[in-house]
Amino acid sequence: MDLLASLPVYPLISFLVLICFGKRLSWKLASGLSVGSMGLSAFCSLLLVAQLSKNEVNVISSHLWQWFSVGNAQVNVSFYLDALSAVMILVVSGVGFLIHLFAAIYMKNDENFTRFMAYMNLFIVAMLVLVLADNLVLLYLGWEGVGLCSFLLIGFWYQEKNNVLAARKAFIVTRIGDTAMAIGLFLLFKSLSSLNIVEINQLAQTSGEFSLSLAKNEASDAYWAALLLLGGAVGKSAQLPLQTWLPDAMAGPTPVSALIHAATMVTAGVYLIARMNGVFIMAPEVMTYVAWLGAITLLLAGIAALAQTDIKRVLAYSTMSQIGYMMLALGAGAWSAGIFHLMTHAFFKALLFLTAGAVILALHHQQNLFKMGGLLRKLPFESALFLIGLSCLVALPGTSGFFSKEEIIANLWSSPTAGASLWWCAILGALLTSIYSCRLFFLAFLGKQRFPKELVISEHLETSNLLRGSLAILALLSLSGGMFSFDLSTVFPASNESYLSPGWLHAVAIITPFIGIAFSWFYFKNYRSNNITLLEESQSSWIVFCRNGLGFDVIYQLIFVKPYCAIAQLNRRDLFDQVIMLSAWYIGIWRDILSASQNGNIRWYAATLGFSLLGLILVVIL
Repeated sequence: MDLLASLPVYPLISFLVLICFGKRLSWKLASGLSVGSMGLSAFCSLLLVAQLSKNEVNVISSHLWQWFSVGNAQVNVSFYLDALSAVMILVVSGVGFLIHLFAAIYMKNDENFTRFMAYMNLFIVAMLVLVLADNLVLLYLGWEGVGLCSFLLIGFWYQEKNNVLAARKAFIVTRIGDTAMAIGLFLLFKSLSSLNIVEINQLAQTSGEFSLSLAKNEASDAYWAALLLLGGAVGKSAQLPLQTWLPDAMAGPTPVSALIHAATMVTAGVYLIARMNGVFIMAPEVMTYVAWLGAITLLLAGIAALAQTDIKRVLAYSTMSQIGYMMLALGAGAWSAGIFHLMTHAFFKALLFLTAGAVILALHHQQNLFKMGGLLRKLPFESALFLIGLSCLVALPGTSGFFSKEEIIANLWSSPTAGASLWWCAILGALLTSIYSCRLFFLAFLGKQRFPKELVISEHLETSNLLRGSLAILALLSLSGGMFSFDLSTVFPASNESYLSPGWLHAVAIITPFIGIAFSWFYFKNYRSNNITLLEESQSSWIVFCRNGLGFDVIYQLIFVKPYCAIAQLNRRDLFDQVIMLSAWYIGIWRDILSASQNGNIRWYAATLGFSLLGLILVVIL
């Protein structure tokens, strides 16, 4: 087995061992196996990227076996590594390794520790299959695998009903997008007779029938295929209108939020659109949809983040907003910028989630921002790291978030599928980001301590160098990630046209975060300088409306959930089942009739025979 094929094997072996023998393994052995397998995958990823940089064709492939064939098309279990998937495996295995290291300490005292680490390993297996697959069927296998693992990890603490409901909600909502994606795959195969990703991207741009509509007012296959793939992407990446599952998914353990809902699974939709760029280029209308969906999501998520009281829910809405920037970049045709922001976001958002986890652990699982305060003095190390993460999120100059976000914004104004309106949306989103980030920091880390004095810092948090080491490495990556460069020109098409943008655009983009910080410094003065031990949460109707996700859950309950439940209640005896049961009832009647004739009475049998013969004679005569 070559190096590429072995990449998902290490966490797969760890998963199998943990799930089969977990109860017999000590914490050291279980954590060493789980984290060690991730370390091997991360090391192999670095070796593969080094090999790829020396490869003249910029591609490494590995064919394992033929899975099945459909007509003339073969579906193989084969992996394909190019510059795009190289970025993804570094993020998945590298950041995944650091999150596993943190999780091994964070979840140490949980009675189901080995099951948790097994699920984490299985998730990495599915994610690596997703980003390395050379065909859409194998990609879809990984796609569904990460959805299953997300369900298992969000509902890991299934003893609490809310956790189970959150896991179920995430599973059902993402299945809506997955169904659209599956139909899109069928349409692509029908139109192009191939399931290989590279072949589809090439055929999409050379097949006239695929990109041209058959009738004047009829959309082309390229349009519908791209639109259906977009449906899958918005579900997995928590974009409008399938974004409602992500905030509730914070019910899972914090390492789950960092791994799945910041660094990996929620970016799968971004990867899908980028990977299928050949299809989307042939449907510029859908690219415009992608850009607008990203812009609207980043604005709505930013507004909702301003009203949250749970530290993890603020970061969840922030994740939705930042993925909106990635979608905006892809819709504008700034493919490399979108992937660049995907990478930097994985660094600083994983740092924010894990540091928030360290704070939550120190406060004995307190997540309410209004019951924190004064942590800058109590937790100076974690506070400094959290501030680094927020600086990257806000995109202050010199941070990784600055370089990636500015590259996105710089491509919007002159893009034929974006334009000035979406540029202003991105600027407004940056302003909102700086405001809710400052509000978060002021409430949690500044001001007076608002948690009971008996809540002390957990002993193992203070002494664990491994936990702090993983956070420090993520902080270093967050600060220096902007200097990492990947040549994605071999994956994405180069723009054939050059557009000029006004010179003041960059200046506005740079100063926008500072405007937000200055506004927050004065507007949230009570949060950063209060001297009271109890800070009241605003309960105004507008704040509550924003805190509850801008009413999307209420709308979906009224339009979809309640009508469906009402129909199910009316049909609780299953009308269709009753129709089918008529045949059983009919057969039962004849059984009763025939059973009555079998009574063991000889005179009855003789009389029946006589009357039957008489009837037969009459029929013959007449």
